[in-house]
Amino acid sequence: MEKKTGLRRKSGYIIACVLLLAMLGGCAASKEQKNKEQISEGSSGERTEENNEASHDLFAMDTYMTVTAYGAHADEAVEKAENEIMRLDALLSARDEASETAKLNQAGKGILSEDAFFLLKRSLELYEDTEGAFDIAIYPIMQAWGFPTGEHRVPQKKDLEKLLPLADPSQIICDEENRNISFAREGMEIDFGGIAKGYTSGRVMEIYQECGITSGIVNLGGNVQVLGRKPDQSLWKVAVQSPEEDGSYLGVLSIENCAVITSGGYERYFEQDGTIYHHIIDPATGYPAENGLVSVTVVSEDGTLADALSTSLFVMGKDKAVEYWQAHSGEFEAVLLDENGTIYVTDGISDHFESDYDVQVVCKPQN
Repeated sequence: MEKKTGLRRKSGYIIACVLLLAMLGGCAASKEQKNKEQISEGSSGERTEENNEASHDLFAMDTYMTVTAYGAHADEAVEKAENEIMRLDALLSARDEASETAKLNQAGKGILSEDAFFLLKRSLELYEDTEGAFDIAIYPIMQAWGFPTGEHRVPQKKDLEKLLPLADPSQIICDEENRNISFAREGMEIDFGGIAKGYTSGRVMEIYQECGITSGIVNLGGNVQVLGRKPDQSLWKVAVQSPEEDGSYLGVLSIENCAVITSGGYERYFEQDGTIYHHIIDPATGYPAENGLVSVTVVSEDGTLADALSTSLFVMGKDKAVEYWQAHSGEFEAVLLDENGTIYVTDGISDHFESDYDVQVVCKPQN
């Protein structure tokens, strides 16, 4: 965090200012929202029943959100999407004492709803698949650092060593038939914060489709997912924010029918005694991950997967992240920024990513 990334610009290329002004005719994020991505989502022309736009800003899951849909049933779709977001927030929030997650944490056991149980099962699968990089049982360690409450502190090493055995999702016992969950170790707690927004954006897409919407977007505090194309049939454009404090962007992705989710240490952090500590904790150490990456953007049709992997790849570091993508290239694409300022883009989206910086394309290994 204390290092400048030293991004190397291509000569003569400037990100189109149109992108930053392209909210015209579309939904814009709340002025108070600090987004990871800015979205170009407008459409010009006479308003008809087919391109009717409905958009709403709300605050949920500790962030500002915007849901936008186009079409004859856009108003209905946006209203249902907002209701679903609020329902899932109340269900999954680890900080809301009335939520299923909080009650499970308090009691060490409980019966989960279909949504929460699905997310728990998916999280356990990803824990295994990422070799522990994705860990919903990290919550006691997150609390030790004060990230959930904002009361930041650097915990003692001995305290972290006591908590590390609790950050072990393999100790979560699941009765799949009854959706009954229990923890094998006293003091274990879980948090869906690394996957809930991606799941929620996917649910919004499902609601849009159920309402007959073919063009829509949801921005959950920078977690962006789009349905179809813009009403004018052009691709949606998502600008991936640079960690630099000058408001610049790493590049612009042109997308349809997918999620774009970014994780970076610059998003949430604090400084103590001249050292900066960010919120992405390495489950293996209990300390903020320091594996050479500054930000990770994941692009996938599966919002749940994109959300989880944006954190997991950050924890892995560049080399392991690339290896993971090479083994799962049919499921997602990625943009990686390392601490030396090098941007790596997987070749599945290299033709859809424009940048005024030097970019290295990551390819699958030759057979």
